[in-house]
Amino acid sequence: MGSIPKRISTPAYQALTEALAVGFWYKASLHRFVSLALREHPHLWRDIDFEGPPSKRQSATTLVDRLAAEEATCREATFLMMKELANLDSSGEFARCEDPDVREDMSFHAREELARRLDELDVVVDVTDRARQAAEEAASEATRSARRNALQEMHQRFLSMGSDSSPQSRGLRFERFLADLFDLFSLSPRLSYSLQDEQIDGSLSFDTDDYIVEAKWTAKPLSREQADAFAAKVNRKGKNALGLIVSINGISDAARRTYDHSTPFMTMDGQDLLHVLEGRLALDELLRRKKRWANDTGECYAPALTLFT
Repeated sequence: MGSIPKRISTPAYQALTEALAVGFWYKASLHRFVSLALREHPHLWRDIDFEGPPSKRQSATTLVDRLAAEEATCREATFLMMKELANLDSSGEFARCEDPDVREDMSFHAREELARRLDELDVVVDVTDRARQAAEEAASEATRSARRNALQEMHQRFLSMGSDSSPQSRGLRFERFLADLFDLFSLSPRLSYSLQDEQIDGSLSFDTDDYIVEAKWTAKPLSREQADAFAAKVNRKGKNALGLIVSINGISDAARRTYDHSTPFMTMDGQDLLHVLEGRLALDELLRRKKRWANDTGECYAPALTLFT
């Protein structure tokens, strides 16, 4: 069917009026065509006397005036009726009238003009669609550019945290940093919060799942005991809750062995973060692949280089 134009031009309405007026010899034929073409909008034609004293042109004019007045709600029906009328085979309609060849020729030229006006509408729609597509592409590029700039700033911020000599200060800065990074990728982050008897470093939502986050910037990899404590936090949450450990120096071999099957959490390390901050990988796609890996293998550990090669 093609696109429905946002607005039907005046010449197109005039061409429709002419095609309705001369496209049928019998008023009953015009009535039947209109009633079928506009069967979902009977209020537009039901009180028009197609078979009485008014001429076919008067009836067509009344109908088209109503279509134009209600264009906002009848645009699609009008456009479809124009298409059907432009492609109508009226052979035989004028067989019993005077000068059938002349009448048929008038009908043909009226339908040809209607088809031409429809082509013009298609061109306008195509141009509008291409303009809209160009605008959307420009907006997408602007969004990508803004994200690239934000990632560059966050990259510098990330590097500066490494020189913070206070583990407590660095940890708090890292939690805020992760919340900002998650927000940049529309992951609905929440900063650290406390529950009864436990502290949560943060949370995020992604692909209909909710994750609680453990943020670690320590000199040593996350130990098995620390991984056990976090797994217990995850298991105490809702059925759809998952865990994400972001540990700059990764997790220990013992923790990896313990959670190499049926893991309740995924892991990210400093190298994973650098891939994101340097624009080589999108964070949401990285998380999606890590989750798929954890679901397929049960393993908590899957470095970015493994997932994207």
